[in-house]
Amino acid sequence: MVSPPADRPGSPARRATIADIARAAGVSIAVVSYAVNGRPGVSAATRERVLRIAEEYRWQPSAAARSMHTGPQAVGLVVSTAAGGVSSATSFLGLVTAIQDVFADTGYALLLKVVDSVDAAVATYRTWWAERRFDVMIVTDVLSQDPRVEALRRLRAPAVVVGPPAAAQGLTSVHLDDEEAYGRVATYLIGLGHREVAAVTGPPELHRTQVRVAALARTLEGAGGSLVRMTTDAGPEEAAAATRQLLTGPNPPSVIVYDSDQMALAALDVARRLGLDVPWDLSILAASDSALCRLSTPAITALPSPLRELGTAVGEAVLAVLHAQTGTSQVVPVGGLAIRGSTGPLAR
Repeated sequence: MVSPPADRPGSPARRATIADIARAAGVSIAVVSYAVNGRPGVSAATRERVLRIAEEYRWQPSAAARSMHTGPQAVGLVVSTAAGGVSSATSFLGLVTAIQDVFADTGYALLLKVVDSVDAAVATYRTWWAERRFDVMIVTDVLSQDPRVEALRRLRAPAVVVGPPAAAQGLTSVHLDDEEAYGRVATYLIGLGHREVAAVTGPPELHRTQVRVAALARTLEGAGGSLVRMTTDAGPEEAAAATRQLLTGPNPPSVIVYDSDQMALAALDVARRLGLDVPWDLSILAASDSALCRLSTPAITALPSPLRELGTAVGEAVLAVLHAQTGTSQVVPVGGLAIRGSTGPLAR
């Protein structure tokens, strides 16, 4: 590389500025900023030209300039406790860790905030977007009619929705194949002779809850069975109360399916207190596996919890959005049912 003349930008006598790079490349200052920071919206040819000129002029953006003009390189995640978020701290941490691992070598950080309502989440989106505090937003625990998704669409803010395309409203989406998994659960229970099945789920407005219940009910009804549904806040206390109500009612089910490992474990305790023998008097099945399921007595039959696979897929979808690949959809398979001692054939 030839050193610039003494009066040229980049020479020892005159330090180059971002305006010099923009002028030489024939682009705006904003395009130079996007190009050198690896942000989307710049063609490969333009990015190459800007970087070549910046190298010739011996120019690099200062850390202070990056902070002021491009904002932090951050991916936003605002979790609403009212929307069912953070119901299981361990599961949530596993998902977040997997997402962050994808960003480890990219320079992007995960900007996390927990709020108490969906409206508060929407307000945070608007503030953060106006302040340029995030480049892409991740939406978890998506609702069937989600104001957060609509707000991001109105803002034209890049986003990845952890939910199916129907809930993502045209935004990039990644979701677990709950429909297929719950259909398999119903088929397994039918094979054991169960026809009267109950489901104790999280909040009814959660899109995944609706998908799961619909898949269970459809398969059961096709085999002459029926489904009773009880909704909770997805916590173990409400799950225990719902279990007691089901088992002390006039037509107790022979099997109960729970949304989480903690809910199923609470139900196991309720069954013991009522003098029921699991699985002969009652079968219990959890929709998410963990050490709690494996170490309980009896061990709880459960669907896998592919949080690392889901988190990795979400992280990769975020990177795709950053490179202007929007509106895509990806399905993460749930995997095979782990059959353990909490489920057995119908004995009555």
